[in-house]
Amino acid sequence: MNILIVDDDIVDREHIKRALRKTEQKCHFVEAESVDEGLAAFRSQQFDAILLDYSMPQRDGIELLLEIKNEPNGKSVAIIMLSNSEEEALALECVQAGAQDFLLKIELTASRLNRAILQAQTRFELEQKLFQSYTFAKKISEHDALTGVANRYSFEESLKTSIKSNPRNKENASLLLLDLDKFKEVNDMHGHDVGDELLREITKRIQACLRGTELLARIGGDEFAILLKNTINTYIVTKVVQRILDSLVTPFHIKGVEVNMSASIGISVYPDNTTTPDELFKFADIAMYRAKKLGRNQVCYFESEMQKQFLHRYKIEHALVDGISKDQFRLYYQPIFSAKEKKLLGFEALIRWFVDDILHVPDDFIGIAEGSGAILAIGRWVIEQSIYQLSVWQQPNQDITMSINLSAKQLVDEKLLSCIQNSLTKHNVKAQSIEFELTETALLESNDAIIVMMNAIQTIGCKIALDDFGTGFSSVSHLQSFPIDTVKIDKSLFLASSEAKTLTLIKGLSCLFHTLNLDIVAEGIETETSLKLCQELNIHRIQGYLLSRPIEVLAIDKRYFSK
Repeated sequence: MNILIVDDDIVDREHIKRALRKTEQKCHFVEAESVDEGLAAFRSQQFDAILLDYSMPQRDGIELLLEIKNEPNGKSVAIIMLSNSEEEALALECVQAGAQDFLLKIELTASRLNRAILQAQTRFELEQKLFQSYTFAKKISEHDALTGVANRYSFEESLKTSIKSNPRNKENASLLLLDLDKFKEVNDMHGHDVGDELLREITKRIQACLRGTELLARIGGDEFAILLKNTINTYIVTKVVQRILDSLVTPFHIKGVEVNMSASIGISVYPDNTTTPDELFKFADIAMYRAKKLGRNQVCYFESEMQKQFLHRYKIEHALVDGISKDQFRLYYQPIFSAKEKKLLGFEALIRWFVDDILHVPDDFIGIAEGSGAILAIGRWVIEQSIYQLSVWQQPNQDITMSINLSAKQLVDEKLLSCIQNSLTKHNVKAQSIEFELTETALLESNDAIIVMMNAIQTIGCKIALDDFGTGFSSVSHLQSFPIDTVKIDKSLFLASSEAKTLTLIKGLSCLFHTLNLDIVAEGIETETSLKLCQELNIHRIQGYLLSRPIEVLAIDKRYFSK
């Protein structure tokens, strides 16, 4: 038996060793004269028991006891406290601090000391079993036995704690209640074994949609709850919800059975809806009920305005998926002219979306399309359609060009370059006739893949224009960092060109771009004054309502290409 004796009195240490040598126990002793020496010895090797003097200079035995208990292996050794004091309060203090026993030095005998060590070890083992039992019971009481995630009790306690702390942190939180659609039919048709396994698999898919900081719980047979913290707007919540719904689309294969599953989700928000946990649960439950009334695979916010925002975005996002197949998109084209002669040079393709005879401009749906990924298919359609249209218009006028807008999401699309090349080849259009426009917000998201794609587009012969220069994101550094051929000066500058500072800025930008040998396009030319300014500054190209609004193909054919 390995025993550590920590006592500053050598006489007492010898007395302890002599007493233990008289027992049948074979003991190996390590001695320490101070708390620091004792702690170092404890960290260097394993001991079956520690005999620890309460009263020592500088630091007493209680301090060592507490430090040992905080060590990684501090709960694996029995500790007996020794003292010359007969005060009961002292003995109680030692036991409360974690010692298994307390002995008076004047009462130490071989049999008493041996018995104390054996009893301390036994007591220690019982404490360990009790702790393990407590840990197991705590896990059972706080976790769902089937899925392993938190149960309703644990979730409600965590929700209460989170909400109590939020007023200080000023953090928002969202509660999601998720109910599986027609789960009862799975149990009825295939049995509870399939239903239980399905619940486990659904739990895994939901967990994969979360960042790891959210709390997920199974709070009923087929009902789950998720607590999302720091949800400053509905968009964050919407993204999480959409990931969950999307994850359930793929059929489950359980014990040879294919199961299709969806969910209805109700959402309440703290503190927007309420500041109490009970009401937060109630409101989310009401929202979930409404979601189920809307049909399968639906989401509903409790608060009416948030519900309106969510439904608007949700409907647009899902309608965009079918927009191409239902022929809902149209391209309008805004003519681009030379500033001096007002000669037609080309067009900028601008997408419009018609749903139920309602016209949607890009500001209504492009951001949602980028967030959902629908922008990739829409972007390819725009490229194909606009290049085809250019091939038609180039037959009577070979010098006509086409400007096409790209988003940052499209620039990381692996199929973008092949889409461009295939469209050029298919419609026999030269790459030099195509100019792709990028906003500076797209360049703010720049990474190596975007720069590689921009260089690849230039390599095949197409040009790249920097759109909306002069807005809040403008940076001259972008002209150095990215392969840019053309700069489009934002219309906001020309609308304010009557102001002296703005006029000076336009002149300075024009001079800079000319020095860098960049082509210049002035957007938003709506007055003769703005046109004359462009002519004076030798700006190459102009577009704006003064000469033409964006118009449809038939109107362009009639105006510019009719014989």
